Amino acid sequence: MLKPQDIVVLLKLVSIAPEVWSYRNLAEQLDMSTSVIHASLKRCIDCKLARDNGECIVPHYPNLLEFLTHGISYVFPPKKGGLTRGMPTAHAAPPLIKHFANTNEPPPVWPDFEGTVRGLSVDPLYRSVPLAVKKDPKLYELLALVDAIRIGRVREKQLAIQSLTERLNENRGAIDAS
Repeated sequence: MLKPQDIVVLLKLVSIAPEVWSYRNLAEQLDMSTSVIHASLKRCIDCKLARDNGECIVPHYPNLLEFLTHGISYVFPPKKGGLTRGMPTAHAAPPLIKHFANTNEPPPVWPDFEGTVRGLSVDPLYRSVPLAVKKDPKLYELLALVDAIRIGRVREKQLAIQSLTERLNENRGAIDAS
């Protein structure tokens, strides 16, 4: 059965594609244990969201995109909370923030004691997400797009799906070319 951290691990693979990675390296970058990474990737293969190409495990881009577009908000619904300090996510984070004018509504944020924005709490897919995205801006954008699909209004979801599709197709091309 798929777990939320599986999506974080897969999106990390997308963000570093086509770099070579190790379980240990992924664990350090995502602030997870190597056993969590290993179990996560096994579940992703079992669910056909990743595949072992003989050299390493890579995301199965068409299946991942389909799941993120149509299933993530049902399988991992967002847990919202009250006002807190944190890191902007969804439409309040890059790359979507440029499409939306400032409103008087507090933005969605992942709770983070080092956060610079006060907004409405949205639990990230996995507890280590705020730490992991500080190390990887691409991962931050991918997870923010996923959150826009999970919590966004129609326009936010449409823009997130469009941007996510472009990014996954771009990385898929990089994998296929290597």
